Amino acid sequence: MKKIIYALILSVVVVSGLVFSFTPLTDSSGTNREIKTETTKKSIQKQLTAAERNTELKKWEACPDGIMFKNWETSPAGKKVDAGIAKISKSVRDYTNMEAIVTSLSLPSGSRLGFGVMVRINGDDYILSFGPEKSTKNNYNFDSEFEQLYRLKVNDKIIIKSHSISKAPKYYYPIVAGDYVERDGKIIYKRAPSKDGC
Repeated sequence: MKKIIYALILSVVVVSGLVFSFTPLTDSSGTNREIKTETTKKSIQKQLTAAERNTELKKWEACPDGIMFKNWETSPAGKKVDAGIAKISKSVRDYTNMEAIVTSLSLPSGSRLGFGVMVRINGDDYILSFGPEKSTKNNYNFDSEFEQLYRLKVNDKIIIKSHSISKAPKYYYPIVAGDYVERDGKIIYKRAPSKDGC
C-alpha cells in the first residue's frame, strides 16, 4: 500500500513539474514574461564593429538592390539629388533655420512618404515629408497634427528645420524630414518628441 501511495505522489510531483516547466510565467498584468525576455534579447542587439559594418555594406552592394542603388547614385539624377543634399547638409546637421518656398501642395505621383509638400531651398527642389498622418478623435471631431500645414499655399515663404535628409532612387528630389515649420513668425508645426526618447 505504501508503494502505491509513493508512486501516486511521485507521479503527481513529476506531472506538476512538467506542467509548471511548460507553463509560461506571467506577471501581474498577465503578460507572458518569456516572450518579454525574448523580445528584449532580440531588441538589444550587439553593435556592429566598423569592419562588420563594412562587410555588411559590401554584401548589400553586391546584391541586385545594392547594384541598382549604386547605378542610380552615379546617374545624372542621383548626382543631382546628392548635390541638393550637400547644399543643405550643414543646416540639417546643425538643425538651423532654412528659408523655403512652397512649390507644390502634393508630393510626386506614387509617393509613399505620407503627408508632405514640395519646397524650394536656395534654388533646388526638395520633398518636405512629415510622415503618416495621425488623427485624434475628440467628441466626434477629428483633429490632425498637420491641420495648420494644410493651410499652406503655393509660394508661401516658410522657415523649416530638419534633423534628417535622405534619398531614394524612386524620387528625383532629396527627402527632408519636416521637424519644424514656421510661417510669418509663427510656429505652425513642430514634431512631437519620440515616446521612446530616441
